[in-house]
Amino acid sequence: MPETRNILFIMFDQLRWDYLSCYGHPHLQTPNLDRLAAKGVRFERAYIQSPICGSSRMSTYTGRYVHSHGASWNGIPLKVGELTMGDHLRAAGMSCHLIGKTHMRADAEGMARLGIEPDSLIGVRVAECGFDVVERDDGMRPEGPDGLYDEGGAARYNEYLRAKGYDSENPWHDYANSGRDAEGNVLSGWFLKNSDQQANIAEEDSETPYLTRRAIEWMEAAQGQGPWCCHLSYIKPHWPYVVPAPYHDMFGPSDVIPAIRSQAEYEQAHEVMKAFMDAPVGKAFSREDVRTPVVQAYMGLIKQCDDQMGELFSYLERSGRMEDTMIVVTSDHGDFLGDHWMGEKMFFQNASVKVPMIIYDPSPKADGTRGTVSDTLVECIDLAPTFVEVAGGKVADHVLEGESLLPLLRGEATETARDFVICEYDYSASPIAARFGLSVRDAVMFMVADERWKLVHFEGGFRPILFDMEKDPDELVDLGDDPAHAEVIAAMYDKLFRWARRTAQRTTRSAEQLEAMRSKSGRRGVMIGIYDENDVPLELTVKYRDRKVPDMRGGGGA
Repeated sequence: MPETRNILFIMFDQLRWDYLSCYGHPHLQTPNLDRLAAKGVRFERAYIQSPICGSSRMSTYTGRYVHSHGASWNGIPLKVGELTMGDHLRAAGMSCHLIGKTHMRADAEGMARLGIEPDSLIGVRVAECGFDVVERDDGMRPEGPDGLYDEGGAARYNEYLRAKGYDSENPWHDYANSGRDAEGNVLSGWFLKNSDQQANIAEEDSETPYLTRRAIEWMEAAQGQGPWCCHLSYIKPHWPYVVPAPYHDMFGPSDVIPAIRSQAEYEQAHEVMKAFMDAPVGKAFSREDVRTPVVQAYMGLIKQCDDQMGELFSYLERSGRMEDTMIVVTSDHGDFLGDHWMGEKMFFQNASVKVPMIIYDPSPKADGTRGTVSDTLVECIDLAPTFVEVAGGKVADHVLEGESLLPLLRGEATETARDFVICEYDYSASPIAARFGLSVRDAVMFMVADERWKLVHFEGGFRPILFDMEKDPDELVDLGDDPAHAEVIAAMYDKLFRWARRTAQRTTRSAEQLEAMRSKSGRRGVMIGIYDENDVPLELTVKYRDRKVPDMRGGGGA
């Protein structure tokens, strides 16, 4: 009988949950991901733990909330000592490999303090989020007057492009993410006006097919090895929103869903949310002449991603890996695309914080759940403990804060144990924090959501936001200052406070070890508050009974 042996963990960057046909998009057909959903479980309420790339991914990779791991924004290092899924899986006998993006920043100061050499095996794993790197490609090689955003970004991909004849210092930008006019001028993908351009690259050389081939090459070389977890982390459909043919004009204006927003929502917006609406990216996406071609390009990028899933799944079927490999597909966050008068992802409506999650488990134990949809509350931190269980390991639940989804996949449960989900955003490095004159400590916000209500709490003295997702699924009406909902707000705050009181930093001892310690000191001779030796079992005081010594109160003799 086939059994789950390997894990192919696929993450797309900035993929909205509702831009797949299996999640209900009316115009964008994604048959390959739909086919995977028909073979597995599709989760309807999967939430990220932070609406920005780096901190969201660090939560997924560590299985811990942002408040626990501390890497609260892009570029903030994941501190030395934080265990990742690679550490947990290797302890369970499963290797863990990376092909693509992590957005991990290494804690160089912490490594130096502990004497960890960056080029040692341990040093490389610490610097690469616990993965053994096949190829890291964070897919970002912008360059400005102060230099490159990421010195290592797309470096190996650029080497590949130059070898293929794409002559440039930075072919990632000049070809893969830009168009070209009739005179040969580069039409940079950084400018939204160029979103309708055809990327100046052959489709097979663009980023998504390139990473698919790298994954297939690695899995082919890994035949007979294992068990393994391969994190295939795609860069798209993250901006720049420029697409190669034939995907650049595959969708027209009639395929673009109207933005979820209202004039009243804008005019009555909470002051912090209004600041995000009025940011340059929000202003740009509020214009239909900007938004429409961008969404068309975004849909083209997703269609290319789905076609590449077809290539990948066909390989898995031909090679027999579909019979023993769990496949997980998700995203690190969504994309507002003009919804709620915003662009990017840095707020808490579902366009940003809800993500697709599809899990195919080849085990016969999962046969009863194939093609089903789960609407229980799921967090991306649940993936790490799920993978540990697949690997046959014991989940270190004093470290991992999520819960394994394996019981849901195998019909042993229908719901997770949680009654709310958490998402956090630290905007202390944002110009919006300066606009309000906020300290670094106060420029943070938290989302707590259950099956009906969503509360957003702000530090800095601002009132909360409240959405009724049952009566207002589009999250257009903020009830946070409505006295009629005071009890609901209090109940949601109770949930937030319950989460805040968890013992997240007690990671060096398991619950079992702590329980064993309750009686350990007594068995090692510590007698606190004991009046008489006969008040405790004889065995605990045997070292203190029937002992004789000479009288030394006058001092020792020569």
